[in-house]
Amino acid sequence: MSSNKIIQHSEAATIFNKDVERVNWHDETLWFVREKRDKAAHQMPEWELLRETASKIKNNVLSNINNYLIEFEANALKNGIIVHWAADGEEHNKIVHSIMQKHGVKQMVKSKSMLTEECHLNEYLAQNGIDVIDTDLGERIVQLRNEPPSHIVLPAIHLKKQDVSETFNEHLGTEKGNNDPQYLTEAARLHLRDKFLTRKVALTGVNFAIAETGEIVVCTNEGNADMGVHLADVHIACMGFEKIIPQRKHLGVFLRLLARSATGQPITTFSSHFKKPRAGAEMHIVIVDNGRSTQLGRPDFRNSLKCIRCGACMNTCPVYRRSGGHSYHTAVAGPIGSILAPNLDMAKNADLPFASTLCGSCTNVCPVKIDIHDQLYKWRQVLVKAGHTPTVKTIAMQGMASVLSSPKVFEMAGKAGRFVIKNAPFMVNNGLNAWYKQREMPAPPEESFREWYKKNGKEFKDKNNE
Repeated sequence: MSSNKIIQHSEAATIFNKDVERVNWHDETLWFVREKRDKAAHQMPEWELLRETASKIKNNVLSNINNYLIEFEANALKNGIIVHWAADGEEHNKIVHSIMQKHGVKQMVKSKSMLTEECHLNEYLAQNGIDVIDTDLGERIVQLRNEPPSHIVLPAIHLKKQDVSETFNEHLGTEKGNNDPQYLTEAARLHLRDKFLTRKVALTGVNFAIAETGEIVVCTNEGNADMGVHLADVHIACMGFEKIIPQRKHLGVFLRLLARSATGQPITTFSSHFKKPRAGAEMHIVIVDNGRSTQLGRPDFRNSLKCIRCGACMNTCPVYRRSGGHSYHTAVAGPIGSILAPNLDMAKNADLPFASTLCGSCTNVCPVKIDIHDQLYKWRQVLVKAGHTPTVKTIAMQGMASVLSSPKVFEMAGKAGRFVIKNAPFMVNNGLNAWYKQREMPAPPEESFREWYKKNGKEFKDKNNE
């Protein structure tokens, strides 16, 4: 969450869980979106074929990314677009700033771009005297609150309308206590209209970049990307290099999957193609690596680059739904963020792959068939071997391994544990036991399964063999 001290996922989730009513509401709201996704998918007999096709197209892209990037650049240049390459987030930010300096402007409107969140562009530009206004409604709300988005599609999903009303009252001067969504939306529209009309530079993200034609496609529901670009003199589009698809005919596959997976809609309200600058205007595309080539070189994790940022894995994840997006302390939260973030910084993000039940629901809903839960498990192995897990946890696991590897020690430990829980429960039911903080400890059984089987095993076998 910005460059301040990182709070581990478990600690941040504990803070989020203090407001039980909000946690339940957050959980139910995201599950509602997941149910909409299921209904939309089940209406299409070819849904699984679309997923498989999209996955194979992305596999092809990742295997030939150098060729497709060169093809995309050549065609974009032919279209009159200025193409920039950035090795990391810092270079990306400097390129965007240099374009602003070239045109002598200090104000920008920006539509949703998770890449710029990843690169901390807003903070960088603010430090250099540039005023950036996020024009997506959810993004603008969290920007006014000085918060990062908590979801890649629904950036303000952690907020209720009362929260938005208080924020708008403080920053936009709206009527105190008026929680009517229509009133609040109208206030935001009036607030942003002047920004669109007066800002000469507009920045957008990129959903898809087509190598064959050198064009980009931006998908929005509010039309704010179009408003910004069509009224500005300069359009800057920022993209991770994995956004490439080979041909325009492939676009239909991804557009049919994207909105249905994200919100259950048949298609986004606006799917806007930008192929060349308007007469008298200027268009730039910044293509960013920022660790992607490293991830591409990791056989176990390269598939994560197939992600089309639909957010379906977040909407279905029981951990994300009940811990909130801000608990992930990274630009992309949830299951997919937990396999992307360690690639950027293992030590800083070592906690995230453990923020999962490994239930596999994320993998089941992924429209491009990323093996998300498998990658979470593999990241855990990598992080443990690299020494990025807490010392206490490492010692505990080593102790558990010793107990589980010896039948006699295991039997003795089981007896000791049952005795303690039964006769001295305070030794288990206390604040030092992380499990006890969130749940009641079970009543101890009278005997272990091993003991029961010694007494009843023969009789049980005989009954089954009759």
